[in-house]
Amino acid sequence: MANSVSARKRARQAERHRQRNAAMRSHVRTKIKKVLNAIKAGDKPAAEAAYKDAVPAIDKSVSKGIMHANKAARHKSRLNQHLRELG
Repeated sequence: MANSVSARKRARQAERHRQRNAAMRSHVRTKIKKVLNAIKAGDKPAAEAAYKDAVPAIDKSVSKGIMHANKAARHKSRLNQHLRELG
């Protein structure tokens, strides 16, 4: 356990950041799953709407340091590819 005042503060901050990061990561994963479920159901309008909702969330997670830029680009590219295949 942290003994100094500054170490205790750092521990508190780390816990707050961990919880915030976990919530943001969960939020992004939920948005991605909504797109995938709409694609799986074959509902193109709903899938496109979910995709347009998911892209800003993915981009925001990159700017916050939750997700690496390459991983975000990969997710967006693959989701878009699935949308195009839906026809």
